[in-house]
Amino acid sequence: MDFKLELVVVPVSDVDRAKSFYTEKAGFKLDVDHRAGSDFRVVQMTPPGSACSISVGKGITDAAPGSTKGLHLVVADIVAARAHLVERGVEVSEVRHLESGVWVSGPDPKHGDYESFADFSDPDGNSWVLQEVRRSQR
Repeated sequence: MDFKLELVVVPVSDVDRAKSFYTEKAGFKLDVDHRAGSDFRVVQMTPPGSACSISVGKGITDAAPGSTKGLHLVVADIVAARAHLVERGVEVSEVRHLESGVWVSGPDPKHGDYESFADFSDPDGNSWVLQEVRRSQR
Protein backbone atom coordinates (compact mmCIF):
# COMPACT_ATOMS: atom_id res chain seq x y z
CA MET A 1 0.00 0.00 0.00
CA ASP A 2 1.34 3.42 -0.98
CA PHE A 3 1.13 6.42 1.35
CA LYS A 4 1.96 9.45 -0.75
CA LEU A 5 2.56 12.80 0.90
CA GLU A 6 0.65 15.28 -1.22
CA LEU A 7 0.28 18.46 0.82
CA VAL A 8 2.05 20.25 3.68
CA VAL A 9 0.35 23.18 5.41
CA VAL A 10 2.71 26.11 6.03
CA PRO A 11 1.39 28.64 8.57
CA VAL A 12 1.74 32.28 7.54
CA SER A 13 0.56 35.65 8.83
CA ASP A 14 -0.15 37.26 5.45
CA VAL A 15 -1.51 35.01 2.71
CA ASP A 16 -0.87 37.43 -0.16
CA ARG A 17 2.72 38.09 0.96
CA ALA A 18 3.37 34.33 1.24
CA LYS A 19 1.76 33.66 -2.14
CA SER A 20 3.97 36.32 -3.72
CA PHE A 21 7.12 34.94 -2.08
CA TYR A 22 6.49 31.34 -3.10
CA THR A 23 5.31 32.02 -6.65
CA GLU A 24 7.34 35.07 -7.67
CA LYS A 25 10.57 34.47 -5.76
CA ALA A 26 10.79 30.73 -5.05
CA GLY A 27 9.19 29.83 -8.39
CA PHE A 28 6.45 27.53 -7.08
CA LYS A 29 3.49 26.89 -9.40
CA LEU A 30 0.16 28.31 -8.22
CA ASP A 31 -2.36 25.45 -8.20
CA VAL A 32 -5.31 26.88 -6.26
CA ASP A 33 -6.36 30.18 -4.71
CA HIS A 34 -9.83 29.59 -3.25
CA ARG A 35 -11.89 31.67 -0.86
CA ALA A 36 -15.06 30.57 0.94
CA GLY A 37 -16.22 33.62 2.80
CA SER A 38 -14.09 36.07 4.74
CA ASP A 39 -12.72 33.48 7.20
CA PHE A 40 -11.42 30.84 4.82
CA ARG A 41 -8.85 30.95 2.05
CA VAL A 42 -6.55 28.25 0.75
CA VAL A 43 -3.63 28.84 -1.61
CA GLN A 44 -1.91 25.70 -2.88
CA MET A 45 1.47 25.87 -4.62
CA THR A 46 3.89 23.24 -5.88
CA PRO A 47 7.69 23.44 -6.12
CA PRO A 48 8.99 22.76 -9.65
CA GLY A 49 9.19 19.00 -10.26
CA SER A 50 7.62 18.06 -6.92
CA ALA A 51 4.79 15.61 -6.30
CA CYS A 52 4.06 17.33 -2.98
CA SER A 53 2.52 20.80 -2.67
CA ILE A 54 2.29 23.33 0.12
CA SER A 55 -0.77 25.20 1.25
CA VAL A 56 -0.99 28.57 2.97
CA GLY A 57 -4.18 30.31 3.90
CA LYS A 58 -6.65 31.62 6.38
CA GLY A 59 -8.69 29.28 8.55
CA ILE A 60 -6.68 26.19 7.55
CA THR A 61 -4.39 25.77 10.59
CA ASP A 62 -3.99 27.02 14.10
CA ALA A 63 -0.20 26.62 14.00
CA ALA A 64 1.80 29.79 14.64
CA PRO A 65 3.09 31.59 11.54
CA GLY A 66 6.74 30.69 10.96
CA SER A 67 6.59 27.51 13.04
CA THR A 68 7.31 25.10 10.19
CA LYS A 69 11.02 24.31 10.20
CA GLY A 70 13.29 22.24 7.97
CA LEU A 71 11.14 21.38 4.97
CA HIS A 72 13.53 19.81 2.45
CA LEU A 73 13.71 20.53 -1.26
CA VAL A 74 15.84 17.89 -2.95
CA VAL A 75 17.88 19.18 -5.91
CA ALA A 76 20.31 17.52 -8.32
CA ASP A 77 22.70 20.50 -8.41
CA ILE A 78 22.73 22.53 -5.21
CA VAL A 79 25.02 25.25 -6.55
CA ALA A 80 22.73 25.87 -9.54
CA ALA A 81 19.57 25.64 -7.40
CA ARG A 82 20.96 28.17 -4.93
CA ALA A 83 22.01 30.52 -7.72
CA HIS A 84 18.55 30.24 -9.30
CA LEU A 85 16.83 31.22 -6.05
CA VAL A 86 19.28 34.05 -5.35
CA GLU A 87 18.68 35.43 -8.88
CA ARG A 88 14.94 35.44 -8.09
CA GLY A 89 15.54 37.46 -4.91
CA VAL A 90 15.53 34.74 -2.24
CA GLU A 91 18.10 35.09 0.55
CA VAL A 92 19.80 31.68 0.66
CA SER A 93 22.66 30.64 2.92
CA GLU A 94 25.94 29.56 1.44
CA VAL A 95 26.19 25.90 0.44
CA ARG A 96 27.86 23.76 3.10
CA HIS A 97 28.77 20.16 3.85
CA LEU A 98 30.16 18.19 6.77
CA GLU A 99 33.77 17.02 6.97
CA SER A 100 34.74 15.05 10.08
CA GLY A 101 31.71 16.46 11.90
CA VAL A 102 32.51 20.08 11.07
CA TRP A 103 30.56 22.30 8.64
CA VAL A 104 32.69 23.36 5.68
CA SER A 105 31.78 25.96 3.06
CA GLY A 106 30.90 24.69 -0.41
CA PRO A 107 29.31 21.53 -1.76
CA ASP A 108 30.60 18.07 -0.88
CA PRO A 109 33.61 17.55 -3.21
CA LYS A 110 32.25 14.15 -4.32
CA HIS A 111 28.67 15.48 -4.58
CA GLY A 112 27.52 12.57 -2.44
CA ASP A 113 23.80 12.14 -1.91
CA TYR A 114 22.49 13.89 1.21
CA GLU A 115 25.84 15.61 1.84
CA SER A 116 25.37 19.26 0.71
CA PHE A 117 22.92 21.79 2.12
CA ALA A 118 21.74 25.40 1.95
CA ASP A 119 18.87 27.15 3.76
CA PHE A 120 16.29 29.86 3.23
CA SER A 121 13.16 31.10 4.97
CA ASP A 122 9.90 32.64 3.86
CA PRO A 123 8.86 36.09 5.18
CA ASP A 124 7.32 34.52 8.31
CA GLY A 125 10.39 32.43 9.14
CA ASN A 126 9.20 29.03 7.93
CA SER A 127 12.49 27.40 7.02
CA TRP A 128 13.53 25.34 4.04
CA VAL A 129 16.61 23.23 3.36
CA LEU A 130 18.04 22.61 -0.09
CA GLN A 131 19.64 19.17 -0.13
CA GLU A 132 21.65 17.73 -3.01
CA VAL A 133 20.69 14.23 -4.14
CA ARG A 134 21.92 12.90 -7.48
CA ARG A 135 20.96 9.22 -7.11
CA SER A 136 18.70 9.29 -10.17
CA GLN A 137 21.53 10.64 -12.33
CA ARG A 138 23.86 7.71 -11.75
